[in-house]
Amino acid sequence: QVQLVESGGDWVQPGGSLNLSCAASGRTFGYYAMGWFRQAPGKEREFVAAINWSADNTNYADSVKGRFTASRDNAKNTVYLQMNSLKPEDTAVYYCAADIQGIPTMNGRLYDYWGQGTQVTVSS
Repeated sequence: QVQLVESGGDWVQPGGSLNLSCAASGRTFGYYAMGWFRQAPGKEREFVAAINWSADNTNYADSVKGRFTASRDNAKNTVYLQMNSLKPEDTAVYYCAADIQGIPTMNGRLYDYWGQGTQVTVSS
């Protein structure tokens, strides 16, 4: 069983930055691909970013390319999402997810474990 706990969500003004963290339990964290997804009120969950175990393969949604960066520290069992140049449309609950097959896929259905989410609000 893998437990994921997100943190770092907050209110920020447009143009600001946040760094989300996702701490994972489990001895084999280093082999998982990790994904970030988000869900805004009244909308479906959408893919944001994904990173493979060695951090040399990342995927990003077009809407966040150039603004968001996924990274990980396997020694700390933690994955991060650095979010810069935030926009009001980035407002959502952000979730991290683990794929035990190790594939940094955009398909949320292929992830095996999910965190509880952290709220990000971008407004003036």
